[in-house]
Amino acid sequence: MKTQEKTSKDKVYILNQSKNPVSFFVQSRSNKRRQLLHFDEEKGINRALRYSKNQRSIFEDEQDGTAILEPIVMEDGKVNVPRNNPLLQKFMDIHPDNIANGGTLFYEFDPQKVAEDRVRNLNLEVDALIAARSLDLDVMKAIARVHLDVNIDKMTSSEIKHDILLFAKNYPEDFLYAIEDPDISVNDIASRAFNEGFITFRAGKDIHYNLKNNKKKILTVPFGERKEDVFMSWLKSNDGLEFYMFLEKEFNEN
Repeated sequence: MKTQEKTSKDKVYILNQSKNPVSFFVQSRSNKRRQLLHFDEEKGINRALRYSKNQRSIFEDEQDGTAILEPIVMEDGKVNVPRNNPLLQKFMDIHPDNIANGGTLFYEFDPQKVAEDRVRNLNLEVDALIAARSLDLDVMKAIARVHLDVNIDKMTSSEIKHDILLFAKNYPEDFLYAIEDPDISVNDIASRAFNEGFITFRAGKDIHYNLKNNKKKILTVPFGERKEDVFMSWLKSNDGLEFYMFLEKEFNEN
């Protein structure tokens, strides 16, 4: 009894739509157009769901012939289900349209989880901004080349720092991953090779050398993959090591 009192709570279910209708009816029973089923792990079968306020179960096979059906209506995109209606709460919790069950229609609003997520995101933002502020300018440039759609050759150091700080603020998780990426220097060299014309991308699929005495094809980019990622992987291979060392020397001298 104490456990029930501890866990029992009012619940709110939110319609997962950007524009909410004034009233929305959640499917409350199986019908010819669409079955409403829940897979019972213990019995190993799919069981039909039906919400009836005068029954003790939400499963049709456990209900009697006096079931009173009533609609489940979301007003302005939400429905409040008090803790004294555990039957409806259970029905909404295991409903196939609930996002928690793989559906796309609605989800349970959990204020504690929302607060936890906000605290986590704020902590990530603080960590990312602190890390960004202490970065060496060369590392900033490398991250900007790889992760930002900018031409750093036409930017001042202040502009680069500004964009890096914005990247850290707006996408803290991606930024923290970027500064921990062991391949960031290889990524940077791959991006610069394209930007500075040491290689060319032809016919939307082939990467070629673009050196004075060498215009040979290097590789073909598989369909659906980024040319920068494919070229970076090649630079890390034995076949690309010599060219990688050449590019590294060129960029360090400049």
